[in-house]
Amino acid sequence: MNITSAEILSQPEVWRRSLDLRDDAIRMLTRPGERVLVIGCGTSAFVAESFALLREQAGFGETDAAYASEPRPWRDYDAVIGITRSGTTTEVVQALRTLPAGVRRIVVTGVADSPCAELADEVLLLDFADERSVVQTRFPTTFLFLARAAFGEDVSALPGLAEAALAEGAPEPPAGFDHVVYLGRGWTYGLAQEAALKIREAAQAWAESYPLLDYRHGPLAVAHPGSLVWFLGAVDDGLARDIEATGATVVQRAATDPLVELALAQQLAVRTAGSRGLDPDTPRHLTRSIVLS
Repeated sequence: MNITSAEILSQPEVWRRSLDLRDDAIRMLTRPGERVLVIGCGTSAFVAESFALLREQAGFGETDAAYASEPRPWRDYDAVIGITRSGTTTEVVQALRTLPAGVRRIVVTGVADSPCAELADEVLLLDFADERSVVQTRFPTTFLFLARAAFGEDVSALPGLAEAALAEGAPEPPAGFDHVVYLGRGWTYGLAQEAALKIREAAQAWAESYPLLDYRHGPLAVAHPGSLVWFLGAVDDGLARDIEATGATVVQRAATDPLVELALAQQLAVRTAGSRGLDPDTPRHLTRSIVLS
């Protein structure tokens, strides 16, 4: 078994372990009324989008998400959360260094003695969720699982659901499969972006992601019998019929939690890599962390 597959399968147990940090997560992430900016790059930027929506919906205050690599006009934030598995991502380091005085710096990372951790006022350390693989799988899902627990959701059943789903395996793509699209709505749009990134990273394959209802506004034109269109945590029967009319295969799993679906999407990425003769542990042109000179 390759490293990436093993880390995907480890997620249920890692999620359970993360609940030991629930009180720490509540203290750092849920100060009512605090205006928060969440930043990251790549996978962490998509996680930031999902987290921001979850925090606002839970009633803890205005929460924005941004790419650390795309500086934006400063707003009057009380805290900035930097998400970086390695703690070495150059753009996150630079963003944390340039924050105004008095802004609380929180870092979510898998490495305690990292440059980002050293810049933080508080660190949510998920070292047990860190990965050997270049392709991130369990680190981002563990943070979102823990955040949902901190926001008051009952997530206790999710590890068991994930174990059962992963044992059953990801949905089978259509014959001649050469294109996958992930659609999300609300906080699951960040998951859709992350699922598509897994296909591109691990399998060097054509993958897209869109907000659910925006798919009709142009992207539907390239759907075809080799397309797999997966609704992540969202259901729309009318859109599904429109997509199926193109010959594409639609996946709707309304009864499955979106984080569990993301784990299945990770499995599909690894399977697709194997079908293309690729090793998902060594994605082309990628490294574990982007550190710029």
